[in-house]
Amino acid sequence: MTTPSHPHTRTVAIISQKGGAGKTTLAIHLAAAATLAGRVSLLIDTDPQASASQWAEWRQGAPPEVIDSAPPRIPAKIAAAAAQGAELIVIDTPPHADLAASKAAECADLVLIPCRPSAFDLAAMRTTIRLVELLSRPAFVVFTAGPPHAPHIYADARELVAGFGGQTCPIVLPDRAAYRHAVSGGQTVFELDPSGKAGSEIEQLHMWTYEQLHMSTRPQTPAQHRKTA
Repeated sequence: MTTPSHPHTRTVAIISQKGGAGKTTLAIHLAAAATLAGRVSLLIDTDPQASASQWAEWRQGAPPEVIDSAPPRIPAKIAAAAAQGAELIVIDTPPHADLAASKAAECADLVLIPCRPSAFDLAAMRTTIRLVELLSRPAFVVFTAGPPHAPHIYADARELVAGFGGQTCPIVLPDRAAYRHAVSGGQTVFELDPSGKAGSEIEQLHMWTYEQLHMSTRPQTPAQHRKTA
C-alpha cells in the first residue's frame, strides 16, 4: 500500500530491527538537512521511547517539526502533512517492532536501513532486508557508527549485504562525537559545527537521498508549487 500524497511529498522510512543502529540520529539529521535546504520537512516519531520527540522539546520549537504517531496512524499523519505542504517526511521507527516497521515501509518512497559495520549488527540486519523485500520497497543499508578510516571494513560489510540481496548507500556516516554533543544539546551537527565532517557527510547523504527520490536539489518556490499542484 502506498499512501496518497501531494505531488511534491516524498517519504523516507528509517528502519532497523536492531537497537543502537543510529535510527533517530539519522532521522533527525535527514529532516534537518532538508529544512536547512529550504524544504518543508517533518519527522514522524513512532518509537515509544520518543527520543526524537524529546530532542524536539529540547529545541523549543525550532525546525524540523517532530510529531509522534502510533503505527496504524502513520498513513493519516502523512496524508495530513502532505496536504499542508510537507515536502520530505522522515519516519523514525523503534527496534524489534514489526508492525511499526511494516507500516512505515508501506508508506515510504524509500527505506534507509542504518547498520553498524559489525558482525552482530550485519547478521541482525538481514531480517530488516527481508521485511523490506516482502513489501517491495526500494531500500538501502546505510553504514553508521563505524571507524572513520577503515575502508576494508566497509568493503567487507558491503559484500555481506550484497550476499543478503540488499543494496548499500555509497555514503557512510562514521562514528563522530559531534552527533552525541549536538543531539544531547537539542542541536544538529549543522548547528554545532557548521564546517565539520559530520555535517558534510549528512549533506552528502541528503543529496543522494534526493537523487533516489527523483527530487530536485533546489527547493521549489511557492509559484512552482501552485503551478504543479
